[in-house]
Amino acid sequence: MPSPPDTVPSSVQDLFPVVTDSPDATQALGGTLADRLPPGSVVALYGDLGTGKTRLVKGIAEGLGLSPTGVRSPTFTILHTYDEDRRPLHHFDAYRVQSPDEFVELGFEEYVSDETGLTCIEWADRVDSLLPPDALRLALTHEAPHRRRIALHTPAPT
Repeated sequence: MPSPPDTVPSSVQDLFPVVTDSPDATQALGGTLADRLPPGSVVALYGDLGTGKTRLVKGIAEGLGLSPTGVRSPTFTILHTYDEDRRPLHHFDAYRVQSPDEFVELGFEEYVSDETGLTCIEWADRVDSLLPPDALRLALTHEAPHRRRIALHTPAPT
């Protein structure tokens, strides 16, 4: 498997792969991740339903000093921005996106280029062609009912 981009800090690479044994552990990992990601980072999340993508984003929000209780998967609205007068978190869900062009129309490039915030994208495989090369790509998979494996993800060459 190819190595992650050189722009992924080693302090982030060192977190993965990991297996979490509860939703709370997945959320705690998100908090740790938020502490280690520089402003302007893009986190692309790959995985089936129920693998913990939104739970990880809740943890990232908490790590940014935002309330995790308000973080919900933006499946129907596609985007939520949480800032509460702090470092903003742009949370995208591409599940219902029909094409990458639809994401572009939402102003995706503006959010991704926000050098002060952090952008998380659930179902990133649907908009992979739009992601910056230095995006942190994470694959979440089921190991058992409450166990999730989270690893660096390298998309297949096109």
